[in-house]
Amino acid sequence: MSISKAKRALRGDVNAGTAALEALRRARGALGRRNERARLANLNREPARLTREFANMSAADLLAHFRTRTSPQFFPGFTEIERTATLQHRVFPNETSRLIDEATAIVDRHCWSLLGFGEKCFGLPKIDWNRDPLSGFDWPRDYHADIKLIRRDGSDVRVLWELSRFAHSISLGRAYVLTNDPKFGTDFFGQLASWRAQNPVGRSVNWNCAMEVALRAMNLLAAFLLFRQAPQMNEDTLKEFLQIFDQHGGHIKRNLEFSHIATSNHYLTDVTGLLWLGLMLPELEAAREWRQFGLHELLNEMNKQVLPDGADYEASTGYHRLKVELFLYSFLLCRINNVDIGNYYWDKLHAMIDYLRVYLRPDGRAPIVGDSDSGQVFPIVKHTADDHSYILSLGAATFQERRFKTANAGINEELLWILGEQGLRDYERLTESELPTSRAFPDAGIYILRDKDLYFLFKTGGIGVNGRGSHGHNDSLSIEVSACGMPFIVDPGTYVYTADLHQRHLFRSTAYHSTVEIDEIEQNSIEEATPFIIGDEARPRMLGWESGAEADVIVAEHYGYRRLKSPIIHRRTVRFNKRKRCWVISDDLRGEGSHSFRFRFHVAPGLETNMRADGMVEVCDKMRGARLLIAAGGFTVEPELESQFSSVDYGAKEPSVSICWTAKGVAPLAASFVLVPIAKNEEEAERLHLARFQINNQQSEISNR
Repeated sequence: MSISKAKRALRGDVNAGTAALEALRRARGALGRRNERARLANLNREPARLTREFANMSAADLLAHFRTRTSPQFFPGFTEIERTATLQHRVFPNETSRLIDEATAIVDRHCWSLLGFGEKCFGLPKIDWNRDPLSGFDWPRDYHADIKLIRRDGSDVRVLWELSRFAHSISLGRAYVLTNDPKFGTDFFGQLASWRAQNPVGRSVNWNCAMEVALRAMNLLAAFLLFRQAPQMNEDTLKEFLQIFDQHGGHIKRNLEFSHIATSNHYLTDVTGLLWLGLMLPELEAAREWRQFGLHELLNEMNKQVLPDGADYEASTGYHRLKVELFLYSFLLCRINNVDIGNYYWDKLHAMIDYLRVYLRPDGRAPIVGDSDSGQVFPIVKHTADDHSYILSLGAATFQERRFKTANAGINEELLWILGEQGLRDYERLTESELPTSRAFPDAGIYILRDKDLYFLFKTGGIGVNGRGSHGHNDSLSIEVSACGMPFIVDPGTYVYTADLHQRHLFRSTAYHSTVEIDEIEQNSIEEATPFIIGDEARPRMLGWESGAEADVIVAEHYGYRRLKSPIIHRRTVRFNKRKRCWVISDDLRGEGSHSFRFRFHVAPGLETNMRADGMVEVCDKMRGARLLIAAGGFTVEPELESQFSSVDYGAKEPSVSICWTAKGVAPLAASFVLVPIAKNEEEAERLHLARFQINNQQSEISNR
């Protein structure tokens, strides 16, 4: 390994003992891959390894067993099929029609929606499972560990992986139990056969990532149960299904994405897949080992990856949603099957959902802090990357927690299919809660300043994974602002990963976030060529937090610009006046030397941004009539409107603008901004007076320093 690669691999605080363990693990991993490569042909041919009891059964008896077994239990909606179908039609008539239309399009045209790219078609009569539906690149059928994932040709392995997760098989299975139309089963079994033919074990990019193998196995478990009474489920297809599950579990175990230095959502998903396979398929010889190992590691990773305040330690709300799903669905599956999960872990899960509840904006959508690839675990219904509210409904029914029942959550299909009819009843019995109030999440470095329809997110946290990063962005001391039921200032999201490294670089850059950029330098070092590596120079620190009935005040600073020739420390203070309904942001740039300072606010897409004659900036939604006034103090320069983009779903982006004030001068320098929302039909003169009064106060403060 080169010195530069070693530094990237061991970035962050790593002691000598951990580094030695990691070196040994990597050496063993290389040996394991050599052994796996030599066994590929046998791995692909070997039948499922069944326990002695089931290996001695006739094919007919084995089929009868799986068609009639009542243990282990899966989610009620997938086992109480007749009751589920009745309730689905009655409670969700519009959603049912859409589901059947979606499943019919899958059968007739092999077309369905993929991430944020909209509907894509994947080939008739057989799907080409290794062809990138965007770039057309045909991924090779080489040994999985040899395939280069970043190609710089517009191809995106994340898109191909999504296709091969087989999430759409849940839609086909649900449509089958709702209609009893055999065409859904015929197409599903045909797709599965073609996938196996094109993706022999260990050969193709669809085996490259154990996380993807685990998610595919979990989705296929659902399809297996939904189609187990279908006429296409015969002795031969059962044999193939069991072989698929055994191959997937074996591959995950051989290729665990574990590291002694840091683990992430990848390893967590790996062990979750093993837990599900082990729990739901005790007929397999390896099931007990997978179940025990998976459960032990799942809980161990919860301790490592969930911070004391309930937030995911990867500095990402998108991956927080993914992990809540992994833990919630797994805990429920264990509870159904009398596998004990201690109260300590249920309490941590409760804290994760509570964190999600508080960070949701008043419009019910999530701020997309850090990376998001729109990934879902077990997607019964497809949700955009900023839609997290369905988890609140599940959390409300699971914990009988009225705080999780909000106006934006509501009854959804996940309640029926995950928790069954009882879940719907439990949810309906709860009374609806009020919107949350201001909350601090100091471990995550997320502070939510809110009062009724007013919402302000302040990011004082680091890059995540204990300073190693991967899914964090250069967003230290950045903000989000929502008022009058809509967002005004937002985090721009992610857009894509490897399909366009330049766009990837922009979306995680300092210049794309609502913070201060100095001398066109990044807060933390990032390089376009390494899209999942980020430095840890900023190390933001919260200096003070007070929250009361009348006001909230928070102060924080970061040190990312201390590496400049003339070092600068950026300190930002936010004052939220709840009675006067406004925010005041004060930026102190402490240091020396001449610099170029850029103060930015990234406007939500679809809004109109105008420069007013009085020097203020107005952001407005003409349809709703709501506006946000921004008044700047501390310098006389006029702001510019920079053309940028925002993304709320992986692969989708919309034009947006960033309001940018550029001040060139000598440090120390201070600036301030007053943000005043104006609702439709609200008296403008009074709000304008407030903005001018606040900014004059701030200018007086600056002059007196």
